[in-house]
Amino acid sequence: MTHETTASPPGQRSTKDLTRAAVSGWLGTAMEFMDFQLYSLAAAIVFNRIFFPDVSPAIGLIAAMGTYGVGYVARLAGAIYFGRMGDRIGAKRVLVITITLMGVSTTLIGALPTHAVIGIWAPILLVALRMIQGFGAGAEIAGATVMLAEYAPAKKRGLIASLVCLGTNSGTLAASALWALLLAVLSEEQLLSWGWRLPFLLSFVLMIFAVWLRRRLKESPVFEQRSDVVDGVALSRDELAAADRAAATEGERSTLEAALHQRKGKAFFLALALRFGQAGNSGLVQTFLVGYIATTVLVDESVGTTAIAIGSLVGFVTIPVVGLLGDRFGRRPVYTAMTILSVLVSVPGMLLVTTGNPVLVVVAVALLLNVAVLSLFSLESVTMAELFGARTRFTQLALAKELGGILATAIGPVVAASLTALTGHWWPIAAMLVAYSLITLVAARIAPEVRGRDLVRLEDAV
Repeated sequence: MTHETTASPPGQRSTKDLTRAAVSGWLGTAMEFMDFQLYSLAAAIVFNRIFFPDVSPAIGLIAAMGTYGVGYVARLAGAIYFGRMGDRIGAKRVLVITITLMGVSTTLIGALPTHAVIGIWAPILLVALRMIQGFGAGAEIAGATVMLAEYAPAKKRGLIASLVCLGTNSGTLAASALWALLLAVLSEEQLLSWGWRLPFLLSFVLMIFAVWLRRRLKESPVFEQRSDVVDGVALSRDELAAADRAAATEGERSTLEAALHQRKGKAFFLALALRFGQAGNSGLVQTFLVGYIATTVLVDESVGTTAIAIGSLVGFVTIPVVGLLGDRFGRRPVYTAMTILSVLVSVPGMLLVTTGNPVLVVVAVALLLNVAVLSLFSLESVTMAELFGARTRFTQLALAKELGGILATAIGPVVAASLTALTGHWWPIAAMLVAYSLITLVAARIAPEVRGRDLVRLEDAV
């Protein structure tokens, strides 16, 4: 048995197939980020009052952010479980499961009784649903990234893979716009009693459409071409070794040897460091700053959500442009430029935020969101996919994203809340933005240039 002869020919995909994959990836990621942004904004604005009402405002904000972080622990478990499943049977079936878990748990959050009704059980149930939501989301963006990167022509891979980021941007925009609308039209009493539930309940409709679309999607053509896949299932390591020995016995060159003997780790740690800048900056800008603006800068609550919404709109230009630049000039030089720019805007951005001027606050948050978060996200999606080999791409990509999320995004807002409460100053936020960006800058300089790499290869790029 040799896999030179049994490997399937290149999978044929029409423009319609590519379009369906693009819409599926965009929609699922939009739903993931809408769900998580709905939660993060609710944690910053109302959850500290309706689920943690018996503590001071500062402690309540820290508790709400801590609950926000719990979801990232569950995401890591989901990344391991569903990542392995996706590498073994393909991303399509996994993506149907993950989006269903996310949609159902988000809807149920909107139906939860509050602390005033059931006491301590309210935050307990909130944490439980947050964990289920996170378990499904742990492989969602990784799966969508793998699917789009593996569908895309090599010369347009950066642009097409950036559609995943447009999904995150769409979800962020939808959630922020919904919250901005609620804050604008509802009184505080209405918002706290029933208004906060509406965005969570509405996500059910989006879930139904996304599941329908993904069930109609064809599997990735790269998965079908993998030399370690037989009858739609990847061979185990023992089966892989046996196939490699059989090829050697028959005097044939095996395509499996590199995957069997490559030492793992370097590509993963590079991807993890690349993730740090975007993930850490995202947690600070999209989660913590919204609450900080309302509770510390003492600007109206709607200013933070409006700023995120406007920044997300600008991101519809930023994301594909950065993706195109990566296709044109390579991943490393564009990464270098954007991380340096992220460092340079951190202190001026925070100075503008602390003026308390609503216009300047909006400009600052939109600038930080596009430079320090969205541009890095656009590059991250395609670069991670190209760093990893086909046999473990889904698992390693999901783990790098989610472990980076735990270490940076989930912990970051809690650390920022604690440091700003301790110091009474804004400088810890700027310092954290600079540190996250510098970690990614170093990784981008160390990593090899991977633009246009053959994604069917089973081994990692380094």
